[in-house]
Amino acid sequence: MHISWKYLDKRNATIKAIEDYEVMKFIIDHTEENIRLEEDRMSDLSSPGLNGMPHVKNIHAEEDRIVKGLEEIDLLKERYRQAMEYMAWFQPAWEELNDDERLVLETFYQNGSFYGTYALEAVMERYKIAKDSAYKKKNRALDHLITLLYGRG
Repeated sequence: MHISWKYLDKRNATIKAIEDYEVMKFIIDHTEENIRLEEDRMSDLSSPGLNGMPHVKNIHAEEDRIVKGLEEIDLLKERYRQAMEYMAWFQPAWEELNDDERLVLETFYQNGSFYGTYALEAVMERYKIAKDSAYKKKNRALDHLITLLYGRG
């Protein structure tokens, strides 16, 4: 193990990974469609606007549009690559958690409207437990995920 692992804040990194999960799924699910839309935009011919004003034409407008489209497609493909890399790392660990662990972590970290006090109350209500027990349940689930993602150490 590299020495830098000792100094990595694995708890915050894991929380960030949980928070990013839905975004990464969205990127994977929608990239193909977004690339197709960008390709369609690149191939559309623009029509001149008739508004009575003198028209100065950018002779490179079509080329500029194609270059911009290609850059956008490259960006979409890079985001997709990163999302796939994330999923290959995160998904197996996430699936190793039991249903209760996933539910608690989703409640605390994936559901923006539940974050903070609302998440705590939701977990307390769901499992009919006290505040301290809800925090312990969340921390045990988070520690389990940290171990699955980063190992012991």
